[in-house]
Amino acid sequence: MKKPAKPRNEEERLKALNKYNILDTLPEKEFDDITKLASYICQTPISLVSFIDPKRQWFKSHHGLGASETPREQAFCAHAILKPDEILVVPDSRKDKRFAENPLVTGEPHVIFYAGVPLITPEGFPLGTLCIIDNNPREVNQDQLEALKALADQVVNLLELRKSNLALETTKKELEQRNNNLLDFAYVVSHDIKSPLSQIIGLTNVAKMDYGKILDAKGNQVIDLINRSSLKLKALVDGILNYYSGDKILIDHKDDIELPDFFMEIIEFFKNENGESCQFEFTPEKHQLKINKTALEQILMNLIGNGIKYNEKENIQIKLAFRQDEKFYYFSVADNGMGISKEDQEEIFELFKHLSKKDRFGNLGTGVGLSTVKKLVERQNGQISVSSTVGEGSRFEFSIGR
Repeated sequence: MKKPAKPRNEEERLKALNKYNILDTLPEKEFDDITKLASYICQTPISLVSFIDPKRQWFKSHHGLGASETPREQAFCAHAILKPDEILVVPDSRKDKRFAENPLVTGEPHVIFYAGVPLITPEGFPLGTLCIIDNNPREVNQDQLEALKALADQVVNLLELRKSNLALETTKKELEQRNNNLLDFAYVVSHDIKSPLSQIIGLTNVAKMDYGKILDAKGNQVIDLINRSSLKLKALVDGILNYYSGDKILIDHKDDIELPDFFMEIIEFFKNENGESCQFEFTPEKHQLKINKTALEQILMNLIGNGIKYNEKENIQIKLAFRQDEKFYYFSVADNGMGISKEDQEEIFELFKHLSKKDRFGNLGTGVGLSTVKKLVERQNGQISVSSTVGEGSRFEFSIGR
């Protein structure tokens, strides 16, 4: 028996093999289907997908054979990868000096006939073979060899797909970790910035009440400026926290809610905040929904809140509507506010993108609220859109997967 030599590029070949993370993995139907088909086409009892590592020949799929590996020095496939551009065909191993005394020939599984197609990576490294084995001497025709070559190409395609999926999974985990780190940072910001901000806001209010009368106009302006800047920064911090806590919200289980009772809860909040200046209209029909209540609440609070803030009318009107089909729940929030220009409608859902106009209280937006809404909607397999006319109002429509 002649022991197989090692390829010249053995070190690089093994590195290429390890990148696929295929060794010692569980059986997979896609590989087993290929070996089954190879045996059927070539009419052999055994077919293998094998990989050659430093010490052994390991079988990812072993049709017709109970073993999962053999020593490398006994592997026919270790010879096959030495000439990756050729198909190694051994009609009768008992007459071949390389294999005549091989334990796999003289004993079980009695490898008499062998044909192996090297599995070549796109970079040109032979990882192993797709091979067929018989216990009797035989030949294979050209059509069978071509079919075997085509099946070997499919094995390589599966390997490439596997490597791509592994890379995507690694990237996904890295992004999730970064997002978690960012979320942790956001909560640190919440603690370390919001508390001092609240103190500054409180102190400016106290200063205004206690010392406003004895301060000159410039002193009062400074206090007002500090107060407004602090409130704006606090709103931005709150918005960022809401945006990055969106993923956590979506982990929660779905709740049973009933319309229009759910609408009424939200409406009552805004009525308490804004008095009788807001008029609400909503769908009166009763509907039982199975939905993430927290996410829906945050979406509606943002959209209704914007409809009130960016509204210069004396009587603010907000209309809520709902419908459903077999796959989605559909909601809409319409207002009679300032409206949004055509050019701005494409950008308002981008993070930190805000319009230059001030709200009814004289504040600029943070550019976080609508991006949070879009994120919550899309993570629930839905979509959101806006239609608007400047000076007349806006209508936001969104769907949520059932």
